[in-house]
Amino acid sequence: MALTRRQREVLDVIRDFIARNGYSPSLEEIGGELNLSSVATVHKHVSHLVEKGYVRRGWNQNRSIELVDSADGGGVVQLPLVGTIAAGRPLEAVTVSEAITVASDMVRGQGAVYALRVQGDSMVDEQIRDGDYVIISERKTARDGETVVALIDPGDATLKKFYREGATVRLQPAHPRMDPILVPADRVQVRGVVVGVIRRY
Repeated sequence: MALTRRQREVLDVIRDFIARNGYSPSLEEIGGELNLSSVATVHKHVSHLVEKGYVRRGWNQNRSIELVDSADGGGVVQLPLVGTIAAGRPLEAVTVSEAITVASDMVRGQGAVYALRVQGDSMVDEQIRDGDYVIISERKTARDGETVVALIDPGDATLKKFYREGATVRLQPAHPRMDPILVPADRVQVRGVVVGVIRRY
């Protein structure tokens, strides 16, 4: 997450401008502060700051750069938001291409990590609610009792607690009025384990 000298200069300009004016600078204004005549060059530096988690930016909007809150500006990381996961009946897996910013200590040491948006209420007793985002550590195996992303046959994905029972897998909801899903083990693939939950109010 280290910044180059020029990226640090761009970040300092953004911070100073917002502190003085209460809104973000345009790319042209950033370039003017640093004697950079090419807007494309400024855009490249800002894009690197977004990738490294120091700022976020609205798509295709002027003056939409926001600082990401952190003690040193480097305590966050962007994760791919790859789709929606059913916390209820299995849904067809749908891929999207977005990103979500999380604290870096939430995912430290977890290997490959991604985020999913939750649809449904079957995991409410695990404090995972409709509209939440779950942070997933990509794994192909799980221990009994872990909350997993499970793929049932090609394309049907669900979020449930995982239990192996002989030749069967029990995908257990965390909701008193919902029944478990019992599936032959050879029809279930674990795609990841929940390591965090984010709720936006």
